[in-house]
Amino acid sequence: MLPTPLIIYLHGFNSSPASFKARQLGKYLAEKQLACHYLVPELDVEPATAIKNLQNLVVEYKDRCDITLIGSSLGGYYATYLSEAYDLKVVHINPAVFPAQLLEDCIGINTNYHTDEQYEFTREHIAQLKDFEVVTISKPENHLVFLQTADDTLDYRDAARKFRHCHLCLEKGGSHGFDNFERIIPRIMAFSGMDAYSYRQRNT
Repeated sequence: MLPTPLIIYLHGFNSSPASFKARQLGKYLAEKQLACHYLVPELDVEPATAIKNLQNLVVEYKDRCDITLIGSSLGGYYATYLSEAYDLKVVHINPAVFPAQLLEDCIGINTNYHTDEQYEFTREHIAQLKDFEVVTISKPENHLVFLQTADDTLDYRDAARKFRHCHLCLEKGGSHGFDNFERIIPRIMAFSGMDAYSYRQRNT
């Protein structure tokens, strides 16, 4: 019996499970009656805690599910680490490659985009981010990477270099949020095995 597919969406810095892309994908899966194969955990502000919680989640499901991670921005950085640790497939959406450098300007009090919760981001958090850097991708076939060149937060060229041997889809224009995300959902469905699973369910 083939394992059941499971998609776990990892949101970006200062975001939440209410992320627009997370909700778009959730709506799509619900319409396909696949909502039970989708998780969007809330990621802790502290990187070490976020990774620990994600590791616990992966361990909980990995023996009975075929897990695919979707990582947006900082979520892509975390997903890369987890992919190496547990041999998982990842779909990256404008992933962060050097978040410790990027987030230096965010040290201090921040307000979450969706919840309005205020929290402090510290130099200790920056140091923790460096602990989870993956220098070399050992299994390029595990990674499907979507980049848009007009990303106003990240330099897309960093990810293009890091994931150059992976399945890389580069689009001109766009934004950090990845414009027209709904267009790539079918690619995500195919890469994750969700399409094949849905077909088997309809025809058994």
